Amino acid sequence: MKLKLESDRPADYLGAIPPVIEWATPVVKEQVERMMASAPSDLERARLAFELARDQVAHSFDTGHGVVSISAADALRNGEGICFAKSHVLASLLRGMGIPCGFCYQRVLRKGTVESGYALHGLNAVYLKDTGWFRVDPRGNKPGGDSRFTTDVEHLAYPIRPELGEVDYPNVFIAPLPAVIQAMEDAKDCHELFWSRPVQL
Repeated sequence: MKLKLESDRPADYLGAIPPVIEWATPVVKEQVERMMASAPSDLERARLAFELARDQVAHSFDTGHGVVSISAADALRNGEGICFAKSHVLASLLRGMGIPCGFCYQRVLRKGTVESGYALHGLNAVYLKDTGWFRVDPRGNKPGGDSRFTTDVEHLAYPIRPELGEVDYPNVFIAPLPAVIQAMEDAKDCHELFWSRPVQL
């Protein structure tokens, strides 16, 4: 897929967007410093950040818990969040290490059937000087979903099925969609958020 960048300047994808995307908070700063010290290259640092967001932050729809994590700091403190929160974690970690990272979305079936309706799913695009832009999905693996950190062939969580009305949007946004943040703020818990997520861009 040819990605559609909101800006051609990678530097525009480095800014903090308090309180959702930031790395000055202790819980995020600690992880940034650990990765900077343990990995010698941006590629390896990006991989570490992806694996943390994918594997160490549980997906709230998988755990069945009600807590709604919105910011990267919330998701790290709570140890969980839905796809949007996990993408906020990855973006905060990468931007904190000086690696450009944007926000991408897909329209997927809520429960695998047209009758269940649609909802947006959040993932990220990352820029490395040696590879350019590529997408990764820190959603977290489960049966039927195997997301991996790859810079060439995408290994995302969901296979998009256009014939069922699903959409793989090519956009790479500088900031999370306002409608996504609003839905997260308005939901009383994750059970409500499952049904109240935006349906499309």
